[in-house]
Amino acid sequence: MTSQAHSKRTLDWDKLVVRTFLVLWLAVLVVPVVMMLAFSFFTTEGMQTVFRPTLETWKTLFSSGRWFVGVRTLGFAFMVTAVALTAAVPFAFWLSKRCSSVALRSAILVAMTIPFFLEITSRTIVWRFLLGSNGPINRGLEAIGIPAQSWLLYSEPAVLFGMVILYFPSMFFPIYMAIELLETSLLNAAEDLGATPWQAFRLVVIPLAMPGILAGIVFTMVPAMAEFVVPQLLGGFNVNMLGNSINAALAALKYPTAAALSAFVLLALVVLAVMLRVSAKRSGVLASAAEGLQA
Repeated sequence: MTSQAHSKRTLDWDKLVVRTFLVLWLAVLVVPVVMMLAFSFFTTEGMQTVFRPTLETWKTLFSSGRWFVGVRTLGFAFMVTAVALTAAVPFAFWLSKRCSSVALRSAILVAMTIPFFLEITSRTIVWRFLLGSNGPINRGLEAIGIPAQSWLLYSEPAVLFGMVILYFPSMFFPIYMAIELLETSLLNAAEDLGATPWQAFRLVVIPLAMPGILAGIVFTMVPAMAEFVVPQLLGGFNVNMLGNSINAALAALKYPTAAALSAFVLLALVVLAVMLRVSAKRSGVLASAAEGLQA
């Protein structure tokens, strides 16, 4: 009886700790979001926030066209995620299952971790030099008779390129870890059953690596939505992203405007997440991934 009572007390204490942690964690997540939504219904007068509920900030957001900045940022985040995902999945598969050199695999993994130890500005400013009108790339083009390409810098393609380079490791590592846990015997069994390499990759690797793929999408798309260093350095005044607009609003002490811009994109992401969940549920992608993990 004493042992059972002790076990029960331990279990109750564990439940209390877990519930307390969940409540605190939800508070940390939910309270800032609620405050942001509340601030979006205030307004600014004379560089001071007027704490009076109104729709004026939202009306200004749509009438001035600022909402388009959020849509453009969402589109950029989609493109960055799509390009990074397209490159990361086959690269992670090759490195995990097809690279026979342990030294080469280790060197690549070490190289992929280096960007995490560097500040974003220092990583991006190098590309500003390389892509500039007097940079090595344009000088090389001129050396072979091709005119210098001004669009290589201060343009949307430059921003897209810079953001893909920046967030590729965030996409790569979750996918690599998921594929690394995949038993090679499953691929061998698929080949023994007559599957081509592409069929084995599509029907075995992709479903079983889906948890890593979904994690990579989240780790890439979410920070890409708030990115402002790369657009500022590689886009200049030609590419205005949500992060830049929020930064400018905060600098001007227009907190309701910054909150409304953030809330607009947050609501768009919630709608998108619901649509993706419904689509994935209908297609059975998540179900197949779960079955693969259970197997």
